[in-house]
Amino acid sequence: MTVSAGPAAVARRLREGMAGGVLSFPLTSFRDDGTLDPDGFRAYVAQRLAAAPGAVFPACGTGEFFSLDEDEYRQVVTITVEEAAGRVPVVAGTGYGWAQAVRFARIAEDAGADALLVLPHYLVAAPQDGLVGQLEQIAARTPLPLIAYQRGQVAFTAGSLRRIAALPNVIGLKDGHSDLDRLQRLTLAAPEDFLFFNGASTAEIQARAYATVGVPAYSSAVHAFAPEIAGAFFTALRDNDHGTVDKLLRDFYVPLVELRDRVPGYAVSLVKAAARLRGHAVGPVRAPLTDPSPADLAVLTAVLTAGLDLVGAAL
Repeated sequence: MTVSAGPAAVARRLREGMAGGVLSFPLTSFRDDGTLDPDGFRAYVAQRLAAAPGAVFPACGTGEFFSLDEDEYRQVVTITVEEAAGRVPVVAGTGYGWAQAVRFARIAEDAGADALLVLPHYLVAAPQDGLVGQLEQIAARTPLPLIAYQRGQVAFTAGSLRRIAALPNVIGLKDGHSDLDRLQRLTLAAPEDFLFFNGASTAEIQARAYATVGVPAYSSAVHAFAPEIAGAFFTALRDNDHGTVDKLLRDFYVPLVELRDRVPGYAVSLVKAAARLRGHAVGPVRAPLTDPSPADLAVLTAVLTAGLDLVGAAL
């Protein structure tokens, strides 16, 4: 078991990492029969880390946390921690109701994760007191720093944000709603050192808009299969190279999003298919997700090829 460096130290490392690279959310490798492929995952994570992300988030949405049992989760987090070897923070996903989230949190703690991303709770809508209570229950039962994730049925008010930010080990919020009015209110309500992340699907599409309300850091699903494109976009955005940003958006990201929006679950399925196109041993998605149809795979191949051409890389 690795002892966490503490919320302030982890937050500082995340802030430093966010300034220098995108946040990487690795896929989880499965064999063709649907079983976990630890060796394939280890090789894949090593390749993601070689592309210099700001931090790595295993077993989250892109990593199909919702389909992993506890033993598989342990292997995924352990392998990521071993491969990261302290170079970048490792933030593992956790979720469902708070009691089960705590079970995963303890596994992540034993595996040496630096922090946890608390995914939206399962199924039911809840009032603000309940959303805050979910974080309170988890925070009281793990020493690991927590990042709340608002998406779906989870959306915090400014008052609730103040309450969760007052918890000693809650260090940040990842936003997947893309409601910039609400998000601006949250950033103004938060303590100065509180972390915010753009967690919109294909976050690059809205990266400039998020930055205008003080949230420049973002997660990149594209880094999971084309770090060359993700890195070129990050650099262009950081350097205010709007011509390059616009070209990458117009000729790669927008076509990718249009394909993504055709079928529910393609936000993960297309990412995994693109990784397979590039020779990564990530395997298929697990149900309830489905792999892309042959027709959509052909479109994905063309979009990916065009994007790689833009940055001087090959399929």
